[in-house]
Amino acid sequence: MSMATIARPYAKAIFDFAVEHHSIEYWQNMLTFSAQVSAHKQVTQWLSGVMHSEKTAQIFISLCSDHINEFSKNFIKIMAQNSRLSLLPEVLRQFMALQAMLNYVIEIEVFSAIPLNEDQKKKIIFAMEKRLQLKVTLNCKIDKSILAGVIIRHGDRVIDGSVSNRLKRFKNFLLS
Repeated sequence: MSMATIARPYAKAIFDFAVEHHSIEYWQNMLTFSAQVSAHKQVTQWLSGVMHSEKTAQIFISLCSDHINEFSKNFIKIMAQNSRLSLLPEVLRQFMALQAMLNYVIEIEVFSAIPLNEDQKKKIIFAMEKRLQLKVTLNCKIDKSILAGVIIRHGDRVIDGSVSNRLKRFKNFLLS
């Protein structure tokens, strides 16, 4: 198993916690400092030793004491129990990638027979952000051939809620 694969659940858990508690900046700073400590030559040698995980956690926490709170102490203890403190640079890298994705905005095309009102746009944005786990902007276009409803496109994904599509499916059902 690669380092990235092993580090992924740690990075995801910390990122989700940071988002939920509005503390992304704190966790980014803490992980940056902790990753630098864990990558130090002497610390790397010490981490590769066979010291008991509780003692390893205590020493590592004391090295980082000015940069960690109770939640991050628990995180360090879990990493130490699983002999994963050497993965902190990879956890930081993945945390940063998740943070970049959080701020990434994608554009979704929405086709409708008539212009959408603001409430309709907000509902579409909410549903698509929930589904894609990304921030969304809409590029709304009018297509009278769909009769009513909407067609939503993002890359190769299409959600066709148009009346013309429903009529087409009903026609195929009747002909089959």
